[in-house]
Amino acid sequence: MGGTDIGEIQQLKSLLDTKFSIKDLEYLKYFLGFEVARSKAGISLCQRKYTLGLLQDSGLLAAKPCPTPMQPHLQLHKSSGSPISDPTTYKRLIGRLLYLTHTRPEISYAVSKLSQFLDSPTDAHMLAGLHVLKYLKNSPGQGLFFSASSPLTLKGYSDSDWGACPDTRRSTTGLCFFLGTSLIS
Repeated sequence: MGGTDIGEIQQLKSLLDTKFSIKDLEYLKYFLGFEVARSKAGISLCQRKYTLGLLQDSGLLAAKPCPTPMQPHLQLHKSSGSPISDPTTYKRLIGRLLYLTHTRPEISYAVSKLSQFLDSPTDAHMLAGLHVLKYLKNSPGQGLFFSASSPLTLKGYSDSDWGACPDTRRSTTGLCFFLGTSLIS
């Protein structure tokens, strides 16, 4: 950054301070469950504390970790298993996992699949949700790394599965976008 950029930022901070009485906390370290670490190589984002809290709340801190977010070849549908007595527990789990996908995009497919059953979750759906938690136990501090040295080229990839949903025969799609070597969406 040049000297004028820093001056403009200071000017904006003082303007905001006069209107809203703000406090400059310097470099961001923790915000809304996101842990931020800076180095010369880049910026790292993770949700380690959030993940450990999720594992503790579900009673899986001592559970054996799983190598994949979802069991291979698992075909879930609305009638898989029997209905659970308290659907709120399942809905809360899926909501918390959705928030975790901000820094753990590798669980996005599993969480997206499980969120299709929010209206009538079963014990099979809940077991698949708990499987995602056991996968997270492998590396709760894993997250995203935004490299300071990667070129600023935007790349996007997509995949689709026509008629894959066994209940509705709807297609499913997935997308990922990279800015340089950093996954951004």
